Amino acid sequence: MDEMLTVGQVARTYGVTVRTLHHYDEVGLLSPSERTPAGYRLYTGADLERLATVVTYRRLGLSLDEVGSLLRGDGSAAEHLRRQRDAVMEKVDELHRLVDAIDARLGREMNETPATSEELKQIFGDGFKDEYRAEAQERWGETDAWQQSAARTKRHTPADWERIRAEGEAVNAAFVAALRSGKPATSAEAMDAAEAHRVQIQTWFYDLTHEFHRGLADMYVADPRFTATYEDLAPGLAAYVRDAIHANADRHA
Repeated sequence: MDEMLTVGQVARTYGVTVRTLHHYDEVGLLSPSERTPAGYRLYTGADLERLATVVTYRRLGLSLDEVGSLLRGDGSAAEHLRRQRDAVMEKVDELHRLVDAIDARLGREMNETPATSEELKQIFGDGFKDEYRAEAQERWGETDAWQQSAARTKRHTPADWERIRAEGEAVNAAFVAALRSGKPATSAEAMDAAEAHRVQIQTWFYDLTHEFHRGLADMYVADPRFTATYEDLAPGLAAYVRDAIHANADRHA
């Protein structure tokens, strides 16, 4: 903590992107306290402690404005944490309802009954929206990939969708772990997560070549909705996933 670090060194060491650090600086959350004789900005030990605080509150789900208010002393830490606790308890209640929904379906699992839209909403929560499916069909309904995906998913049971959700969460967790550990997108860990991502799509939805996978990766940063989904998991994750998928495709070329 006594050693001062440049922006790039902080990004590599702590798994926070340079872009995120610059943004924190721009909005006044965290600014490097020192500079080198050449003018490069340096983070002190106190700056890194403040960074840890910012990242912690972001992981708890606080917005940048809320984090800024907390760091400025607008409202006590206890007040912020009570509000966060209420949000967590709402999530706990939601999970209990999900368990009840799963239990209600267990008796039908052996019948291989395809999942209904209502069941998918219970499984994926806010992540499932009928309008997204309608938009996807309008955009890609004439493609071979869409036809193949439609044929496969028509047969997926609730148990299948539960497994798809769990596998997807595991892939995302692998991406987040690689990012936060400071591994570059070209690392074996990041590329292995990218390959697991491709294999899951190919297993459950449609045949996915590595070149096709590149196109999906580019969409993750081009479409704000996809970007937001990844950024909610970890700042900078959308671009990291894209770069890892491209690196994995290069590895298999």
